[in-house]
Amino acid sequence: MAETAASGDERVKQLPAWRRALIRPELGGICGTALVFTFFLLTAFDSGMFEPQGIMNWTVVSAQFMIIAVGACLLMISGEFDLSVGSMIGFAGMMIAVFGVVLAWPMWLAIIVTFAMCLVIGAINGFIVIRTGLPSFIVTLASLFILRGFTIYIPQKVESKTIIGGIRDAAEGDWLAPIFGGKIGQGFFQWLGDIGVIEVFSRGNRAGQPVIDGLPMLVVWAIVLIIFGHILLTRTRFGNWIFAAGGDAEAARNSGVPVNRVKVLMFMFTAFCACVFATCQVMEFGSAGADRGLLKEFEAIIAVVIGGALLTGGYGSVIGAALGALIFGVVQQGLFFAGVESSLFRVFLGVILLGAVVLNTYIRRMITGER
Repeated sequence: MAETAASGDERVKQLPAWRRALIRPELGGICGTALVFTFFLLTAFDSGMFEPQGIMNWTVVSAQFMIIAVGACLLMISGEFDLSVGSMIGFAGMMIAVFGVVLAWPMWLAIIVTFAMCLVIGAINGFIVIRTGLPSFIVTLASLFILRGFTIYIPQKVESKTIIGGIRDAAEGDWLAPIFGGKIGQGFFQWLGDIGVIEVFSRGNRAGQPVIDGLPMLVVWAIVLIIFGHILLTRTRFGNWIFAAGGDAEAARNSGVPVNRVKVLMFMFTAFCACVFATCQVMEFGSAGADRGLLKEFEAIIAVVIGGALLTGGYGSVIGAALGALIFGVVQQGLFFAGVESSLFRVFLGVILLGAVVLNTYIRRMITGER
């Protein structure tokens, strides 16, 4: 009787299955991913885009977006923005180069000190936002210019140039550097080459080596951060705090949620993700440049919005953000394989951002009942 009464209670609003699916934050990312892959399967299938080397190309590019998108996603769900991500990437890479090459510190120490600096900067951003009540947009916009200015000034002061090389040589034999710049699974990929699943070079000094000789640590970091962020957000009490802090901060405080601590930690995590990206990047290229990371903050935010996060906070998904980053990587490389002018990538970003915001606004109105 009680169950019958509960099921027939008019105060309990029942949503149809299709409507519940429609308000899932990953919906936009799933639809976008399906459309993008379908488009390039039809237009660039014979271009090499879906051969092993082509797949690795767009996987690596997507992983770059994913690393910073995870941090940006959790921060946006908590109700804040960080526009200094791109400058943080350039700053972190330059600090590793200055410490490890110019000052000749052990590379592991240069990396650890750089991570500590980035975490402190992230904490300062969060502290200023909390203590002053200023919009995080303004605070981190200031940080964007400050960090970019130091990234240009410091190498000019110590080396009279804005690019510092020699990182790969300085990292030779280091125990920590391979965690960011190495590869894993070489034996597995060698086996795939031996059995003919992937191509094997037959000439030059790479005779007998597979065209893909391992999985870059950049991709490994992306996978680890996605799994960590998803579990944190959906399986822990802290994840509930993140949603609460972004949904209604005052109500969350009244419920005992440490909103200030949550937001500061999310700023620090965003800085951590930016530093991971920067470290992987300098280890890959063997150099640090003052122009690294330009516009990455906007690309991270767009990936998160495509993934279903609301700009107002309190709603989003790490998996959705990862799918948004995957869309970026596939499109950026797919335009090249399809022979399309690469500058149209920016046009795509603008169009898909507008579409995602319109869709997310509609979803927000469905959730809140607004008109």
